[in-house]
Amino acid sequence: MSRIHDALKKAEEEKALLDSQGNLTETKPPGAPVLDRWGGARLGVNQSPAMDTSGRVGKGDPVLESVLERCQHRDWNTDPTLTRNVDARRHTLVSEEFRSLRSRLYLMRKVQTLQKLLITSPLPQEGKTFVAANLARVIAKQPDCRILLIDADLRIPAMHRALGAPPTPGLSEFLAGAVDITSIMQRGPSDNLFFVPAGKVVANPTELISNGRFESLMKRLTPAFDWIIVDSPPVIPVSDARMLAGFCDGVMLLVNSGTTPHDLARKACGEFPKSQLLGVILNRVEQHHTYGSYYYYGKGDHSKGNGKGA
Repeated sequence: MSRIHDALKKAEEEKALLDSQGNLTETKPPGAPVLDRWGGARLGVNQSPAMDTSGRVGKGDPVLESVLERCQHRDWNTDPTLTRNVDARRHTLVSEEFRSLRSRLYLMRKVQTLQKLLITSPLPQEGKTFVAANLARVIAKQPDCRILLIDADLRIPAMHRALGAPPTPGLSEFLAGAVDITSIMQRGPSDNLFFVPAGKVVANPTELISNGRFESLMKRLTPAFDWIIVDSPPVIPVSDARMLAGFCDGVMLLVNSGTTPHDLARKACGEFPKSQLLGVILNRVEQHHTYGSYYYYGKGDHSKGNGKGA
């Protein structure tokens, strides 16, 4: 019996030295954070996720907080043609409408799980990057609300230009296994807004998105953020958006008034489950037709604004 006990004990000790991928890890004191081979922190065997004062798992967890603290702090220089001033003290039409959209999203999450949001469009050049960037910025204006913006358009990335942020290293490098999580995540002037750029344009984005590392990234980072917004490629030309939607809770579709063919808009809507499609933003509506230049249709209500898409 003594030999059996010793063998079991030795096996447990060896297992403790292996990470989830079967690789040897550095021996650490009990309760200390363990970093896996991707550079992402994971909880030790005897650790449990911390909760903040609202009871939300993740925020306040020392392991996740240490990962965020090691992110690169950047001085972004936002592009005024791709972003708008969404300061709460300014009451321009566009800032009010992005705040209205933010409020509707918060109302939706009261009745359904809604934390990871995908923004896409049927075709290119319909304004999805403009909406994703400004929605993220207006949500980040709220106190104690942490948001992550991910540029998952690995074909024609544009979010880094909107934010005035470095384009690399980014998501493509992480998915290819070249860098770790902390290397790709930037922290801008606002402590509430984090950004993962798309990185270098690659020839095989579909394969990279489906290799399991994006799913792992979302699972690891979701507990640390109140919202995660993913800017994806258009849904009609390529399959990336449909794949990315599988890792998100809801989808918002952006279409252009007068230019997006009706049949393609309907086809794009049909690419996602009805339960996942939150609504449609109608962009570039003529101002003499409305008070602004986009409408948001979702779950029976609508809003309008004056955003110009990128």
